[in-house]
Amino acid sequence: MKLIPAGLLLLLALVQAELWAGKGGRSYVVQLQMQLQAQQQANDAARLRNQRLSAEVSDLKEGLEMVEEKARSELGMVKPDEILVQLGARRP
Repeated sequence: MKLIPAGLLLLLALVQAELWAGKGGRSYVVQLQMQLQAQQQANDAARLRNQRLSAEVSDLKEGLEMVEEKARSELGMVKPDEILVQLGARRP
């Protein structure tokens, strides 16, 4: 008769051990929460970058001012009637 309660207590202990220490246990849930938080931060950064790129694309589609600015700054292009003057650093 004493074997039944002892067996049930042993099974209860095994279930509790699996709940706290096994896969799906508390430590695993905490680890997944940390991974989720890191992924959410990465998603927020990517979302912000996408919004900036989307704004730049719409600017490029809507106006030539942005295209002209990019051509001047990145490619060093000038208009036909302009003269490009570059100033260098002074040397002693």
